[in-house]
Amino acid sequence: MLTPLGWGTAAGSAVLYALGWWLGYPEPAVLALAGLVAVAVALVWTLPRPKLEVRREIAPVRVARGEPAVGVLHVTNAGRGIRSGLSARDAAGATTVAVDVPRLRPGGRRTVTYRLPTDRRGRIPVGPLRLVRADPLQLARRVREYGTPRTLLVRPRTVDLSLLPSGRAHHLDGPTSDRSPAGTTTFHALREYVVGDEMRHVHWKSSARTGTLMVRQLVDASLPTTTVVLETRPDAWRDPDDFELAVDAAASVAVAAARANFPVRVLTGSGPVADTRGGPDDVEELLDRLTGVTLAESPNTVVDAARRVRAGGSLVVIVQDGAELGRIAAVRSRFDRLVVLRVRPGAPASAPPGVLLADVPDLDTLAAVWPRLGRGR
Repeated sequence: MLTPLGWGTAAGSAVLYALGWWLGYPEPAVLALAGLVAVAVALVWTLPRPKLEVRREIAPVRVARGEPAVGVLHVTNAGRGIRSGLSARDAAGATTVAVDVPRLRPGGRRTVTYRLPTDRRGRIPVGPLRLVRADPLQLARRVREYGTPRTLLVRPRTVDLSLLPSGRAHHLDGPTSDRSPAGTTTFHALREYVVGDEMRHVHWKSSARTGTLMVRQLVDASLPTTTVVLETRPDAWRDPDDFELAVDAAASVAVAAARANFPVRVLTGSGPVADTRGGPDDVEELLDRLTGVTLAESPNTVVDAARRVRAGGSLVVIVQDGAELGRIAAVRSRFDRLVVLRVRPGAPASAPPGVLLADVPDLDTLAAVWPRLGRGR
């Protein structure tokens, strides 16, 4: 409650009073009493608790990194008139925003609008409103909190990209690749019987005609998945801003597939981030999930993460340098198309056979080179 100046005044007054009493001089004792009275008056000055009703709005609640967002405070005085000596601060993440609270008569209302910081991606807590009452001499200060905190979601920035082709054709009711996962729904082809096949899948007419036991190969009817693997180990990035651009690139690729209602899988060395199966709400889910991605130590590399997922579809790996290009190329056979995006790389690198490579200094460049990657060049 006491400020450093208040504590110093109280301590100095006590010492001055003791010296005046010990030396027998009344003047220091009088000065000491005046100082102690001033401290006591300051404490009483800050004692009244304003009765405020605070309602907070954030518009919009979700924004892309760098886009504007505002906080709106509706402050109503539910008690007696508010005197002067009040200052207010509203918290917005690590930023403190000054809020002007003038004299408010009983029932008076004040609406305050201010900009919120959106330069950093993440979940930013906004509030509570901290009302500070101080005495004129700044000897005492009392801080009280009002209102319920809200959360602003600063999501990755994205650019419009086209869906990355998987490199193979598809039936209307499902995939045609022999590497498609086995299932029970869609007929794909006839093949020779192998030990372990279910007898109910035997195609007897074809078996009689060819003289070889033939079975129906069934697969799950699904669209090719776009898999995005993002490097998140701190030692793999030279600057936090480079990592932010990498998250923006990952979001752009994932959103492009999701808008076409294709399945999307996003993961890092630490584990899965999002896994959508194709639907109208996938874009919002992907952006919300990528909002919380941070740099984190992990024993697994992007190659380790790519090896653990189901084969097929397109694989997009986002790194900064090309130290692991050779290892990344080793998983090429598991996917129909493999793209490596190097975000602000430090040195040029050549693409291994079968790997599509592009350097991305900014999102505009990603939008420009993406059509070439879609054509396989």
